[in-house]
Amino acid sequence: MSKNKLIVAAAGAGKTTYIVNEALKQEGAVLITTYTDANEEEIKRKIQKINGSIPANITVQTWFSFLLQHGIKPYQGCMTDKKINGLFFVQSQSGTFKDIKTGQTIYYSEDKHFDKYYFSKDFKIYSDKLSKFAIRCNEKSNSNVIDRLSRIYPNIYVDEVQDLAGYDLDVLKLLFQSQSSVVLVGDPRQVTYLTHHEKRHSQYKNGRIEEFIIAECKKLDCEIDTTTLKYSHRNTAAICNFSSRLYPGYPQSEACNCNECRPLVTNHNGIYLVKGADVGKYIKTFRPTILRYSEAQDFEWTFGKSKGLGFERTLIYPPKTFIKYLQDGVLTKENNKGKIVNTFDISKLYVALTRAVYSAGIVCDYSGEDKFIEGVNLYLPVDLALN
Repeated sequence: MSKNKLIVAAAGAGKTTYIVNEALKQEGAVLITTYTDANEEEIKRKIQKINGSIPANITVQTWFSFLLQHGIKPYQGCMTDKKINGLFFVQSQSGTFKDIKTGQTIYYSEDKHFDKYYFSKDFKIYSDKLSKFAIRCNEKSNSNVIDRLSRIYPNIYVDEVQDLAGYDLDVLKLLFQSQSSVVLVGDPRQVTYLTHHEKRHSQYKNGRIEEFIIAECKKLDCEIDTTTLKYSHRNTAAICNFSSRLYPGYPQSEACNCNECRPLVTNHNGIYLVKGADVGKYIKTFRPTILRYSEAQDFEWTFGKSKGLGFERTLIYPPKTFIKYLQDGVLTKENNKGKIVNTFDISKLYVALTRAVYSAGIVCDYSGEDKFIEGVNLYLPVDLALN
């Protein structure tokens, strides 16, 4: 049996439950790390639900918090004599300035502008440079960063691994080589965030973690498991079938047959288009959780922040590009540079569609002449009643 493992999962396959159950079996210290704060809290809730409390040997923290605490703080003196004052979160490449004459954005270099490359004015480290700085600390300390970490945590679980990019992948590779047992779990179709946008390992971004392990880690002890978490314990067959069409290159996800996962039989399952005028009626009848592409209001979720969560029913407010796909079914196009690109943000739509157990409503003011791809139903208020 391999010391390290990548488990490729379907949406709703129970990634968090799997990780928690495996972690609770361990007698030694365990680290569970994931990208978002929402996923961190979900993991903690799951442990408390299963075990009653979080055992003393299990630590749950975000990837950024983990890198700052264990990858940088203990050995930061190898790189700088200044105190690092925490994390400065960025959503695009950091360490830039505007050229006064041309107005162009210029990027500071690591060699010539070390402090401005890695840190804000108050000496907080940029989030997109965390893993790179940790790698540098490990190099300067003669691998003490990774050695120390493996002594603290003999068991490491990384949830939502598809979100990791750039130098994060180098950190994973070093962990594979350490004494720790490392388990990665993720769904390559659910890349709604990336930890950063470094050019390093750019060929493996957007969920290509399996390709990274095959190409870059072939001499290391890492098993790739595509069967353990292939069944969705959340989505009905209708949602599995519809969402799987967004990724024709991947095996189709399948709904499980567990009795405990399918306690209700309803007459409103699958994907429905809901006119704006009917939204009030739809919400009153089905009480869905509202999902928005961005700028969610109170008691709502953005597509990205809903990742890892599940709801009985959802109502999705999509951008126009999603509606166009529902009409023509076209996933890719050739841009003006001759490159094949997606016609819309496929990962975010996939995440939004797969949050629901029974039904996903999509707000769309269609006309009687509009045609839609197979699997799309029209919400007709007078004909529906929830069983």
